[in-house]
Amino acid sequence: MSHGIPQPPLAAARSGVPEHGRVPKYYLVKTELEALLDELGADGLLPTEVDLAARYGVARATVRQALRELLVEGRLRRRGRGTVVAGRKIEQPLSLASYTEGVSRHGLRPDRTLIGLDRVPADPALAARLGLAGGEPVWHLERVLRADEERVGLESTYVAAARLPRLDRDFDPTGSFYRYLRDQGLGLGGAEERIETVLATPREALLIGTPPALPMLLLHRRSRDTAGAPLEQVRTLYRGDRFSFTLDLPAPTTD
Repeated sequence: MSHGIPQPPLAAARSGVPEHGRVPKYYLVKTELEALLDELGADGLLPTEVDLAARYGVARATVRQALRELLVEGRLRRRGRGTVVAGRKIEQPLSLASYTEGVSRHGLRPDRTLIGLDRVPADPALAARLGLAGGEPVWHLERVLRADEERVGLESTYVAAARLPRLDRDFDPTGSFYRYLRDQGLGLGGAEERIETVLATPREALLIGTPPALPMLLLHRRSRDTAGAPLEQVRTLYRGDRFSFTLDLPAPTTD
């Protein structure tokens, strides 16, 4: 196994090499594997751990650690009893475009599975976010997000029941909520969004179909209507190995 660290395009400076110059053995294996993934291409089947350990002259535990990092980073995916090279991550724009629009741009078929649509009283924190009185009824819409049948996220949407009194009767839970809002004459005027990294709870991991240790991207969004009043509060978990987010930054207006 080569002990040089190949530098891919746009790699960080001294990619992976600590200042003291000593590189962990698993990381050397990982860099070799990254080159192998590029050769195999998307959906290419990776050799077994035994074969990889023999190929690079290391213990299986070393190979396993390298594979684990590549899985977490979304470079690999489990398929049956084997491991294959993952395709590109889904790039979701940070905008008021719906999940449907974002996923469709990649030629994937967006879908959703309804977990629950319940009318519940708003707790004080949620009521404050939606400009409601404490205890006012809100809809809680929870859905698993899918892309080409693969489960990729979990979305919880809260909206005042008074705004959409027929949501439980008129709304198709497999479709776009934003399209439904437009059909009801409720336009989106803007939103504030916050992103953080988290680990899924056991329930969330079960619904999304991922190990609890897989990092998730958690988005909190509060949308406003065209008059500036709060319209919805959304909490969305995205699989960190399947999604990245893009934002087009305008030029500053002041020095």
